[in-house]
Amino acid sequence: MHVVSPPVPIVIPGPATTPSEDPYLMPSLSLGNRAARALWAVACLLFVRFSPRPCHAWRAAVLRSFGARLGPNCHIYPRARIWAPWNLVCEDAVGIADGVVVYNPAPMHLGSHCVVSQDAYLCGATHDIDDPAFPMVSAPITIGPYAWICARAVVCAGVNVGEGAVLGLAGVATHDLETWTVYGGVPARVIRARKQR
Repeated sequence: MHVVSPPVPIVIPGPATTPSEDPYLMPSLSLGNRAARALWAVACLLFVRFSPRPCHAWRAAVLRSFGARLGPNCHIYPRARIWAPWNLVCEDAVGIADGVVVYNPAPMHLGSHCVVSQDAYLCGATHDIDDPAFPMVSAPITIGPYAWICARAVVCAGVNVGEGAVLGLAGVATHDLETWTVYGGVPARVIRARKQR
C-alpha cells in the first residue's frame, strides 16, 4: 500500500522590510565612501589589475592619486586588492604580493621593508556579534618594519605586528605580535625568536 504524505505548506514571507526597520539592510559606510570605492574599483580595473608586473612605480602613482601615502620603492603587485587606498600608509620598500587583500576601512600602516606574501589577508574590520544590529567595527592595523606576513596568513583588526616579527604560513594573528619573534598557527602562537644575523 502506498502512503501519500500530506503536502508541505508553502511559507510566503511578509512584505520586505526597509533599512530603517532592519539594521542588517543599512549600509555600514557613508554614501561618499561607497562612491569613492566604486570609483577606485573602476580605476583599479583599468590602470592596475592588468599592468605589467615590473611597473611598480606606475601602480604606486595610481594608488597615490587615490590618497595612498607610499614611500619610495614600494612593490605592490597588480593582483593585490586594496579596499581603500586613502587609508593605506606604506613606508619605503614595502612589498605587497599578488593575491593579498588589504581590507582597510580603518587606517593601515606598513613599516619600512615589511613584506606581505601571496594571498595574505589584512582584515581591518569585523562585526559586533553581541549587538543585535550586527554593526561593522573597524580598527587600524600596523605592520612593523622588516616584518613578514607569510602566504595565506591573516592579521585581524586592531593588531600590531612588531618590528621584524614573522607570521608563518596560514597563521592567524588575533593579538599583537612581539618584535623579532616567529609566530604560527591558529590563533598564532610563539614558535621561536627570530635571529638577526
